[in-house]
Amino acid sequence: MATNADFDAVFHRLKGILQEHAIHLIVAADEPEHYSLNVPRSEWHSQELFFGAVKVGKRYVSYHLMPIYVRPELLTCISPELKRRMQGKSCFNFTRIDEPLLAELSALTQQGVKAFQTDGLG
Repeated sequence: MATNADFDAVFHRLKGILQEHAIHLIVAADEPEHYSLNVPRSEWHSQELFFGAVKVGKRYVSYHLMPIYVRPELLTCISPELKRRMQGKSCFNFTRIDEPLLAELSALTQQGVKAFQTDGLG
């Protein structure tokens, strides 16, 4: 069973993936167990929009990525292993660090940033 130390390590690794994109986005939450990014307001939307977040829960660490909800075609190339980590339409759950999956999630996040920019959302 995963420990709090495991979850802490997973949280910080997943937070790092999102932080790579903070320069283009707005940090909406930066707490010990919750990190969240929003898309800035633009001529297309008058409020900030949720982009993604990492949050520590009781049984796993969740990674939310809104671009895949808006653009589900981004999921067509993910591995079956990463797909098994999905809960709902835009959330991935982790209990331990799995570098190949996290590298894949990092690439997916980058694709999400580009998709939002293409759509005029970021």
